[in-house]
Amino acid sequence: MQILVRKFLRPTSPFSRVIGSYTYKYSTNDVLDIGQPSPATHPQLMKEGEVTPGISGDEYISRRKKLLDLLPKNSLAIIAAAPVKMMTDVVPYTFRQDSDYLYITGCQQPGGVAVLGHEFGLCMFMPEATFHDVTWQGPTAGVHVALERFKAEKAYPLTKLREVLPGMIKGCSRVFHNNLTAVPTYTELEAFQSIALMGKVRDLSCFTHELRWVKSPSELKLMRDSASIICQALLQTMLHSKTYPYESMLAAKVEYESKMRGAQRMAFNPVVGGGSNAAIIHYSRNDQKIKDGDLVLMDVGCELHGYVSDLTRTWAPCGSFSSAQEELYDLILRTNKECIELCRPGTSIRQIHNDSVSMMRKRLAEIGILKNSGSNSYHQLNPTSIGHYLGMDVHDSSAMSYDRPLKPGVVITIEPGVYIPPNSEDVPERYQGIGIRIEDEVLITETGYEVLTGSMPKEVKHMESLLNNYSGGMAMESWSNNTEAAFR
Repeated sequence: MQILVRKFLRPTSPFSRVIGSYTYKYSTNDVLDIGQPSPATHPQLMKEGEVTPGISGDEYISRRKKLLDLLPKNSLAIIAAAPVKMMTDVVPYTFRQDSDYLYITGCQQPGGVAVLGHEFGLCMFMPEATFHDVTWQGPTAGVHVALERFKAEKAYPLTKLREVLPGMIKGCSRVFHNNLTAVPTYTELEAFQSIALMGKVRDLSCFTHELRWVKSPSELKLMRDSASIICQALLQTMLHSKTYPYESMLAAKVEYESKMRGAQRMAFNPVVGGGSNAAIIHYSRNDQKIKDGDLVLMDVGCELHGYVSDLTRTWAPCGSFSSAQEELYDLILRTNKECIELCRPGTSIRQIHNDSVSMMRKRLAEIGILKNSGSNSYHQLNPTSIGHYLGMDVHDSSAMSYDRPLKPGVVITIEPGVYIPPNSEDVPERYQGIGIRIEDEVLITETGYEVLTGSMPKEVKHMESLLNNYSGGMAMESWSNNTEAAFR
């Protein structure tokens, strides 16, 4: 509820805002709103001491210290929040914070600029809401919240950036910033342009992605929860598919089930490819009916408090695989399992990928899809990598090489697949128009791996049993009695 209070409130209160001759205080049952969840406003989500759900203020401070340790002496890091993107003149797209800005500050709101330096620590420039902004969009975090909640050492209104930031840049040997979210607010400053012309501006991702690559225990808790949500959501969608074999309905179902379990959004637009649409790797139209006897490939993920999941399963909504579908599916499943067994500290995504290519070439040649195991036509049937890093982004820490030896705390995907368009030359007709991918999330541990998506069935007999014998909770009980071990 919005409460209008005369100057009886202290204007310096971190949770009040002076506009004209009034101070506006935002509260629900006397709990103050800072524009994003807090322990006071969302006790069902957050514990005391957390800045965002699951991540404490101490962890954010630790992240900033680690980033400063990586930054060269006499250098500066500038990280802008993601902008609001408009769908029409008055309708914005759903806002999603830039991952680096969120990782360093904990601020989930648009418009700010964070600056990190050895001399002053974290300085946040915060947008100041007008009366109009507050009326239409609600309260937002300002300078006081930056100091009190986000624990910045310094904070200024964004209007002061042109006055303050040039002095910070002056004398710096180098400036690092996020190229993808750079905003004219600071890039048009003469001080920034001068140092850029000297070739002393670099991309900050080489440092932030290094930090984000290995997840903390708190981050892994959120990633396990995100993986659990998408597994439950996709299982419910699979059971729904026999009665409602429409790509659009399955996309809607998985999003509904994810959000009902606490996810804020989908990690990406669900891929729901029925029949030959499954051979289109990032198919997203989701507008066809799935024909009886066809497979459906669903590649889905959700986001939980800044951390995403990524899962793919392929099944027959009619409840029965054809012999050709099952033969090809078994090939992919064996590759998925064997590649997961390769996951351990010291190996790399590149090594696992190369091994997967050798496996797939040999097996596709054995069933007559490739003329020989060394054929280059394999890459036309599967042009993708065996996996990628996963975390705050779907392709997380993209600045990190796939040749990097894996460490405990790194999360990757394992996702072998084959994509055979209709009328493919040199491919037996019974396999044409089939696309199959089986994707799991894998956490690298001290002793090997943990499959975060291990609760989602992927054996043909389990999926067929679920589809053909589903009756409420009995299907889940049947699956839980047969589920594979997710730990090694």
